[in-house]
Amino acid sequence: MAHHQSAKKRIRQTEARRLHNKYYARTTRNAVRDLRNLSNKAEAEEMLPKVAAMLDKLAKKNIIHVNKAANLKSSLTKHVTQLA
Repeated sequence: MAHHQSAKKRIRQTEARRLHNKYYARTTRNAVRDLRNLSNKAEAEEMLPKVAAMLDKLAKKNIIHVNKAANLKSSLTKHVTQLA
């Protein structure tokens, strides 16, 4: 158990950040999953920039790694271009 005031504050801050990061990471994962499940090319092309922006924001805030975001964007773009 923390005894110093600064340690108690750090625990509160860490918990708040963890919940914030968890929410945005989960939301983005769901968006990626939804985009992968689309079979309509028009809908997928409309959704791709939004999902890419979400991934870029997560990478910018170090919630996910920059390379992971790049890999996901690449595979999603590949998926959308292959739709008929």
